[in-house]
Amino acid sequence: MEQGVLQVLPDAHIIKHPVSDGGEGLVSVVTPALGGCIVTTNVSGPLPGQRVDARWGLSSNGSFAIIEMAEAAGLTLVPADRRDPKITTTYGVGELVCAALDAGVSTILIGIGGSATNDGGGGMAEALGIRFLDKAGNPLARGGAALVDIASIDLDKRDPRLKHVEVLVACDVQNTLCGMHGASAMYGPQKGARLSDVALLDRALLRYGKTIQSATGIDVLNLAGGGAAGGLGAGLVGFCGASLKRGIDLVLQVTGFDDHLQGADLVLTGEGRIDQQIRFGKALTGIIEQAQRRTVPVVAVVGSIEGGRELFLGNGFLSDLESIVDAQTSVADAMNNAKSLLAEKTKLLIQRYLSRKYIS
Repeated sequence: MEQGVLQVLPDAHIIKHPVSDGGEGLVSVVTPALGGCIVTTNVSGPLPGQRVDARWGLSSNGSFAIIEMAEAAGLTLVPADRRDPKITTTYGVGELVCAALDAGVSTILIGIGGSATNDGGGGMAEALGIRFLDKAGNPLARGGAALVDIASIDLDKRDPRLKHVEVLVACDVQNTLCGMHGASAMYGPQKGARLSDVALLDRALLRYGKTIQSATGIDVLNLAGGGAAGGLGAGLVGFCGASLKRGIDLVLQVTGFDDHLQGADLVLTGEGRIDQQIRFGKALTGIIEQAQRRTVPVVAVVGSIEGGRELFLGNGFLSDLESIVDAQTSVADAMNNAKSLLAEKTKLLIQRYLSRKYIS
């Protein structure tokens, strides 16, 4: 995109600002923005007995940690033939939180996209000293299915450092913990759950949610976003006092995007595919909303468009739009020549922007 701009405006001052919606890439985007370093910690993976090297970020002043839950409990860590949310665990995510606490941070940002789990964050909580017990007082096994037997929660050994840390969660779904739109029904099948598994897992999370409320006084069953990442959203709120926020808003705030908007003439951004869902919380929407507050127009180059181009122009959305895939360019061509086509489409956007600016 920079090449395309410079072909039209060779003296343009261009600020490149990588963004993430809180999913994959969060650590790589936010850590450099905070002048920090990326740390690798060996933790438990999502499968029983599995160990993984998980990357997380630490700011230059040591006060801010950035964690991607998928680094410790992501779906990509589980081979397709071994995916089973009845037994996968977020224990490794809790170990990453412990590592951040050991580093002495005061704020932890956690992105919770791409999970392989459905344990409600129970594994994460266990790593932080919380115990889940059955009616006989025995500790539960890890994994989503074991929660069907939960009778009580022992908080006595919960890591006391959690009281002094702000936990921010990048969460882009509004699903509640249970029910037809809950974690198990909506996302369980893609993690390997069969139909009978979904019913069991939903029953387990319902019991889990009620037990959390009994132990902490926090209602996670009706929490928007509580069903994110197999219920990790609920676990982070219930046990870590976390705040669930739209991912792109958190990332733009932490990386100082608004500072770059001041004095800017134009924002150029992109999206793989633009469709009607784009208005419901995706990264592009967050960028547009923040730019509008500074009255800076936004134009985008996207991979492809679903529906008419005019659906996404004006009315408080994009000022202009180009698609790499068009009548002359197939998806295959776009994939094979993405860099040159991106530069070409950006050049067209800048030319149109300038012509309209000077005409007006």
